Amino acid sequence: MCGRYVSSASTADLLSEFEIEEVVGEQPAPSWNVAPTDPVRVILQRPPKESTQQGEPEKAVRQLRTLRWGLVPSWSSDAKGGARMINARIETVTEKPAFKKAAARRRCLLPAEGYYEWQKTDNGKVPYFLHDPDGRLLAMAGLYELWRDPALAEDDPNRWLWTCTVITQQATDLLGEIHDRNPVLVPPELRAAWLDCSSDDPATARQILDQIPEARLEPYVVAPAVGNVRNDGPELIEPVAVPEQERLPL
Repeated sequence: MCGRYVSSASTADLLSEFEIEEVVGEQPAPSWNVAPTDPVRVILQRPPKESTQQGEPEKAVRQLRTLRWGLVPSWSSDAKGGARMINARIETVTEKPAFKKAAARRRCLLPAEGYYEWQKTDNGKVPYFLHDPDGRLLAMAGLYELWRDPALAEDDPNRWLWTCTVITQQATDLLGEIHDRNPVLVPPELRAAWLDCSSDDPATARQILDQIPEARLEPYVVAPAVGNVRNDGPELIEPVAVPEQERLPL
């Protein structure tokens, strides 16, 4: 699974990397320990509410928005289950009722410098930071949803809750030695297709997911402090020394 990650890139860097056209809402502070239910930055495409003078809908706009991590399906009776839906499995994401409609209509990208995973060992769990070997930003495949809070009035600005989830896949090779799942990472050449939901068809999402190559990331051990959600700061991604006999083969 993906349960903690790093989101510290500046808004300017995200605008450039993802060709974002519009920033919507207040952006959260940089975080080196993003956790479930935190506000997170997400790239998505939304068509404008207004149409052109000819009545034709305008081109969808690529936006940078802040959503809550942990998807709440639109049909949920309440928002309590979101913390359990921080991840969606690639194998069933276009079939399960909680994700199928979002896979067709509401795909997104979650930018990250890397993510954390814990390897189970005889001496306990060891935290790793996994990142691009060349330091490039990762684009985690995600879905988002809008949930209407029935307890709030029509004119309440908080009546709509925007939430998201990260899609994961079976980890292979070295990543599989650390944990059996890893986030699906969308390469630059497939990002536009992933964000384009104009077909309104989950089969489109499946076709794109099938084209995404396996993640190639570099892991290293970090300090146990990352296990506490109250800890935050760039020191969390500093590598720590590991005895040679305990190192993973790179």
